[in-house]
Amino acid sequence: MNPNAEFDLIVYGATGYTGRLVAEYLGQRYGVGGDVSWAMAGRSRAKLEAVRDELALPAETPLVVADADDAASLDAMVRRAKSIVTTVGPYQLYGEKLVAACAAAGTDLLDLCGEPNWMAHVIGAYDAAAKASGARIVHSCGFDSIPFELGVFFAEETAKAKLGTYVPRVKGRLRGMQGGLSGGTAASGAATMAAIQKDPSLGLLMMNPFALTPRFEGPPQPPGNAVEHDDDLGADVGPFMMAMINTKNVHRSNALLGHRWGTDFKYDEMSIVVPGAPTEFTGMGPDAPKPGEGPSKAEREAGFYDIVFIGVAGDGRKVKVSVKGDRDPGYGSTSKMLAEAAICLVRDVKNAPGGVWTPGALMGSKLVDRLSENAGLTFAVEA
Repeated sequence: MNPNAEFDLIVYGATGYTGRLVAEYLGQRYGVGGDVSWAMAGRSRAKLEAVRDELALPAETPLVVADADDAASLDAMVRRAKSIVTTVGPYQLYGEKLVAACAAAGTDLLDLCGEPNWMAHVIGAYDAAAKASGARIVHSCGFDSIPFELGVFFAEETAKAKLGTYVPRVKGRLRGMQGGLSGGTAASGAATMAAIQKDPSLGLLMMNPFALTPRFEGPPQPPGNAVEHDDDLGADVGPFMMAMINTKNVHRSNALLGHRWGTDFKYDEMSIVVPGAPTEFTGMGPDAPKPGEGPSKAEREAGFYDIVFIGVAGDGRKVKVSVKGDRDPGYGSTSKMLAEAAICLVRDVKNAPGGVWTPGALMGSKLVDRLSENAGLTFAVEA
């Protein structure tokens, strides 16, 4: 972290769909010029001013001009902040210069990346530099993968408290969800598919649950690719579209925690199959929104998610916990999670070492507490 910086955090991409939501949340909860010092950043001062005015933020809201293609402007920006929150994706297309600048300057960086091919590249290319400078590079600070990664963390800590041991098996099951897809998410998916077509080896990476744990390959994982009956829930479960991203982050968390949950740890994610229930994202396929578009305010506020985690000990004893969110997962809730993760990093775990991290492994119970208090998430022990 850059301890003498002017701002606690800078929202880079504040004129985009999700960046605007992050700025709106910070303005409403923390104000401007208050306890949390923050600024809005983007390529165009005129657009930043327009968004500031549309959000009814004060005229003195700090604005920073920086361009993803201009390394000098990025370098100047990162030196002004303890942390950068970036919503400028797809990250594999627009994120590398910013990672390099933060890793060099010792400035924390948090993103919403759900692009495992690029995350694997960042770990290989920048982990050592970030460790040397003290920069904490934290991917996947939104719906992918905070509720899942922290859900497993919470399930494991619950198992340790209730059963006296961490457990080698956790099941993540989506019980319900309603929410829309933004154009940025659709663009990230398209960029990943294009990268795989260009380099077919990336397809193998996408299928490998240990793609983000260099030099460690754990046991075969439950496939989660067909409908099956889950006796613990008394329901049928089927494939979940985000499992390919979330499972990799969960295994990286376990590795970063020194394999606290065991080198034989197994984890899978599936979605409960309930005919007619809202358990998937809307806006997929050829009619997906374009970058800058996304669900309306009413749609975001009507959204929700409900995820259950079942931890199974070696002797068959079990714990059951849940994570719920009070807004649509991809944007209403994600914008709050991203902002609070950045504040948690600079306020609550300021002395943690640099490197390429997952949110749960780096911030753990501190982030659980902050998200519960401020961001509309509920972590509950059910059994």
